[in-house]
Amino acid sequence: MNQTYFDERDVILSINDYNYLPDPESGAFDIAYGIDKNFLYGCGISIASILFANRERRLTFHVFTDFLTDSVREKFAALAKQYQSRIVIYLVNCDRLKSLPSTKNWSYATYFRFIIADYFAGKSEKVLYLDADIGCKGSIQELIDLRFADDEIAAVVMEGNTAWWTKRADTLSTPGLAEGYFNAGFLLINIAAWNTAEISRKAIEMLRDPDVVSKITHLDQDVLNMLLVGKARFIDPEFNTQYSLNYELKKSVIRPVNEKTVFVHYIGPTKPWHLWGGYPVSECFLNAKHHSPWQDDALLAPKTAAQYRYCAKHQLHQKQFVKGILSYVLYFKKKITK
Repeated sequence: MNQTYFDERDVILSINDYNYLPDPESGAFDIAYGIDKNFLYGCGISIASILFANRERRLTFHVFTDFLTDSVREKFAALAKQYQSRIVIYLVNCDRLKSLPSTKNWSYATYFRFIIADYFAGKSEKVLYLDADIGCKGSIQELIDLRFADDEIAAVVMEGNTAWWTKRADTLSTPGLAEGYFNAGFLLINIAAWNTAEISRKAIEMLRDPDVVSKITHLDQDVLNMLLVGKARFIDPEFNTQYSLNYELKKSVIRPVNEKTVFVHYIGPTKPWHLWGGYPVSECFLNAKHHSPWQDDALLAPKTAAQYRYCAKHQLHQKQFVKGILSYVLYFKKKITK
């Protein structure tokens, strides 16, 4: 029995469906994103990267957002047509999410994954949820073929090491996390199992509980880890290889992205769609941009003081000295007028 917390009649305001699949009535693998306006650009290129690396596969993308313009609709429609795929955009009512905990780095949009899991109850067996700052450089056939055991609610990828897992287990008062803690930017969801276990409902209730909120630092990721102990399958890190472009500023850095990597997760404040994020590890994103309706769109320039600061650091690191000095000047100007 499907037990959903969110009723689509209450949260889905409108649907734009761009279906260019050959034989559109046949099935396709479902991939979903939950984003606000700040990640629409990244989401479009993330989808393009998956399509570019998986041209022979039937894929449907579902974009849940609270912001939409005619220009955005046109770009996503053009992308679906270009790769003979299907892209569905859902305009979401976020009123029930805005009272949940948020931080400087994570807005209420992080909770869209709960709406997504509930929306697909009775519609799909499994859905791949991805953060928009993920680029694809390999085949996802293994995920398409994956079959869940009855007690598995999701397939996930571990984050950190045993020391980190133990720390999260202690902080969150959940001993089972000492065996593994996952990053929630990648979730292959067993829809029926998720809804039978009422994960969305339980997660929202926990996020409204002051005792739980006092412990968590990673919002819904912490809560999902607490709820899915012993109920998630850990799969190969190649499906969520995390890397911060700010690591490039270090004197020495270990780059985990290799020929086996399927998804590169660009964690941290610098993204490959930023003007200062152009490194070899960004190649899968930048190549997909070149083969998408966004090919002529400029990379995003800094807007906030923090972005000008990172931009300056990267430009100096990339030996763009004049640009770097100018960015530092603009950073200080932003700080003074803040």
